Amino acid sequence: MRWIRNYNTYEKPHTEYKRALIVTLGGNILLGVLKAIAAYISNSMAVYADAVNSLSDIVYSILLVIGLWMALRPPDRSHPQGHSRFEPIAALIVSISMAYAGFEAGRSSIVRFLEGGGEINAGFPLVILIVSIGIKILMYLFIRSVAKKTRSPGLEAAAGDNITDVVTSIAAGIGILAAQFINPIFDPIAGILVAIWIFRAVIQLARENLGYLTGAGASKEMTGKLLASVRELNGVENIHHIITEYAGPKLVVDIHINVDGKMTLNQAHAICDLAIEALTSFPEVDRAYVHVEPIGYR
Repeated sequence: MRWIRNYNTYEKPHTEYKRALIVTLGGNILLGVLKAIAAYISNSMAVYADAVNSLSDIVYSILLVIGLWMALRPPDRSHPQGHSRFEPIAALIVSISMAYAGFEAGRSSIVRFLEGGGEINAGFPLVILIVSIGIKILMYLFIRSVAKKTRSPGLEAAAGDNITDVVTSIAAGIGILAAQFINPIFDPIAGILVAIWIFRAVIQLARENLGYLTGAGASKEMTGKLLASVRELNGVENIHHIITEYAGPKLVVDIHINVDGKMTLNQAHAICDLAIEALTSFPEVDRAYVHVEPIGYR
């Protein structure tokens, strides 16, 4: 058996990470402050729900910076397999922060709904919401591009949260307009819808990152790609065993291949190296273990 780690995992573009984190933290602080002011001026539960969500974004941004800083450290004596598991932990903390925002938004909106709504001042707050939507769309596009390059679950979580913020801001804007021109009850209804959307994002985020932390395996599609990359190599007669699991956001692959038992050790060793190179060429793979066995062996 031979194995190798995909060291590209630890040669991530730190500059890209820093830019993404600066944009995330700076943008969330700016919008959190502006929305808090808008919520105070408007007396709107929908805007308040959106503001609470943005204020929770500030908390998660700080936690994300800490989590990614820890995850990017190379393997050492205390963590010989690397620190990559800290990243999905950070993403789970993001989900907890978002869950609290959803709870507070829902609680406040339900109270206002039971009171029958209230008077809304939509002028300046509506402008803030429109500006927020534009900024969050730009943040999403930038953070998502970095997340794709680095395959970072933490940044993917941050990108997804930006889209959640766009939806909640749109819902809040519709809510305060409907409350002002139709009936005040539409404002807390919009706040409740904002809370539901936040919880939806929380569930998706938590499910994905729990898989990274609990050793979930690769998807059927990804497993098929891994098998195909090895099966097409000259000298590989059969593949009779493959196990994949996430160790943090990256996969560990354990695969058994069958080769002609009469070939020399050097030849078998060369085929093994080719299989390792094929598997670790996938950016999703952190390291690969390859077992070489004679034809017929299972």
